[in-house]
Amino acid sequence: MDIDTLKKQFRAIYEKEPQGVYFAPGRVNLIGEHIDYNGGLVFPCALSFGTYLLVSRRKDRNTMFTTLNFDHTGTFDECAFTKKPVTWERYPLAVMKEFVDKGYDPWGYDLLFNGDVPGGAGLSSSASIELVTATMLNDVLNAGIDPIELARMSQRAENVFVGMNSGIMDQFASAMGKTGHAIALDCATLDFEWIPLAMEGYSVVVANTNKHRTLTTSKYNERRSECEEATRILAGEIPLNALCELTPEIFEAHAGKIANETIRRRARHAVNENARVKEAIVALKGNDLPRFGQLMNASHRSLKEDYEVTGIELDTLAEEAQKLDGVLGSRMTGGGFGGCTVSLVANASIPSFIATLGARYKSLVGLTADFYIANVGDGARKLE
Repeated sequence: MDIDTLKKQFRAIYEKEPQGVYFAPGRVNLIGEHIDYNGGLVFPCALSFGTYLLVSRRKDRNTMFTTLNFDHTGTFDECAFTKKPVTWERYPLAVMKEFVDKGYDPWGYDLLFNGDVPGGAGLSSSASIELVTATMLNDVLNAGIDPIELARMSQRAENVFVGMNSGIMDQFASAMGKTGHAIALDCATLDFEWIPLAMEGYSVVVANTNKHRTLTTSKYNERRSECEEATRILAGEIPLNALCELTPEIFEAHAGKIANETIRRRARHAVNENARVKEAIVALKGNDLPRFGQLMNASHRSLKEDYEVTGIELDTLAEEAQKLDGVLGSRMTGGGFGGCTVSLVANASIPSFIATLGARYKSLVGLTADFYIANVGDGARKLE
């Protein structure tokens, strides 16, 4: 993204110079889906694309929100916290509410957002909006809040104000990303480790189904409720705070206590996915990329069969990718119900991978997929 162009557009809209430029990345999760809210271990990395935010102080206490991504501009004051708009501004407003709750005054700014994360693709466009807003406010208000707490605030903003009952993975990855590394994050404790992505000869390729989904109107919150119900049932039998505290062996020994088969399958996915992440990190550290790919494939099967969050678009992209030469593994990434897949592809095979998979997807589903090579970047920060 050309910063000078963004500055020029800011001047054209607001007739003044921006006083700061900020950026927060989207993320892709390599493995470990739908377990961040189950106390699991996830393995995301920050991407080189995300959301940019330019800001300048106003003379009044209103805040004006403009985005270059679509034709919608809004000006809000403190009443926005009670009216709760349903437009895109609810994401930055939710973060502003978090700062108000900490005793800060976030009002009186002209803001220009521009994102190159595909909206609804499962690459955390909402988290990047939240983190870029939090990073900007932290700076202009001289709040001195550390990045992990900014991630917590952004997650809480999405849970409480927006109404999306997400875990912390997306916000944490956007806040704490590091170039060339994935993040092994324990979502129960927020203990984490940056793991070098030593994938010599291979790259992570993201394929966008271009089936838009909105998680707040999908079955995402329903899945979380099902896991909470499974936890409640099992906690009556064994000491348990979250599903991912269990090993697959311990879970199977007690799974019969969950009478509802659907809820039992949801819990089985969470427990087994957590075990897969642990093994995948060991495989990556040991340079065993074929095993990493096998675990990606197993993850997708579990998300399809036990968690039921895929659909024909994601299944077609992942399963057709798994058949291609040069592909070690492929799986859906993100919340599901549309969005993206992530594949581990030999560099020499990437052109044929994109051409062949794109043609098969178009033929079988009727949609055109977009492809991105995942360049792994740093977390949220001030650029100028």
